[in-house]
Amino acid sequence: MKAVGYDETTSTLEVVFNSGKTYLYFEVPKNVYLELMESDSKGSYMRDCVIDCYPYQQVKKRRR
Repeated sequence: MKAVGYDETTSTLEVVFNSGKTYLYFEVPKNVYLELMESDSKGSYMRDCVIDCYPYQQVKKRRR
């Protein structure tokens, strides 16, 4: 993963993957975000605890 952000107000996790694709995951509890950030393998944590566990949306890329 290239970048991870979390909006505590909306419980939204934003993840930019190495592929460049960006996803928003909704209704993610803060403790899940904190566990992700502390995880030794963020990719494995994402697969096990986030992907397909929360509603999500791929963010459209901006055209240059």
